[in-house]
Amino acid sequence: MIDRSGSSSVDRVLGVDPGLAKAGWGVVVRTGRDLTHEGYGVIRTSTDQSHADRLLTVYRGLQAVIEEYRPTILAVEEVFQGKSPRSALLAGEGRAACILSGAIAGLPVVEYAATSIKQAVTGSGRASKIQVQSMVALLLSLAAPPQPHDAADALAVALTHLQRGRGAIDVRPG
Repeated sequence: MIDRSGSSSVDRVLGVDPGLAKAGWGVVVRTGRDLTHEGYGVIRTSTDQSHADRLLTVYRGLQAVIEEYRPTILAVEEVFQGKSPRSALLAGEGRAACILSGAIAGLPVVEYAATSIKQAVTGSGRASKIQVQSMVALLLSLAAPPQPHDAADALAVALTHLQRGRGAIDVRPG
């Protein structure tokens, strides 16, 4: 059973893989040594929307996740330099909407580099998306790797925070 009373023995982390087209999110809870996920998904925007509406969609989507799951902290992946300066800028703007969501909700916001996340979850800073998905499934005792990869990446961000903030994750199943 998950304690939603705000007890200090329970860590509820909202991990975010930010973006403007897709922002992955995942909530991971640690109670003692037990890790469980409460939910995960993706907030999608459309190029048919205005730029402002896309940012608002990401912001409001994360606000809804925060209201539903009541995390105690928001952990977000740092921006990765994309293939072009424009794509990096758009990703950064989506990331800003995510950070703003957490800050306005009063959550502490922490940031992790992509290589740190891969290292924490898989043991290799150069792990593939498939390796990250597989390890997230193993660590959270999921029947299958979370889809899409944006949601798996968000769960990996949350797991990274739990590892870095509270000691090593026990990778022994069940």
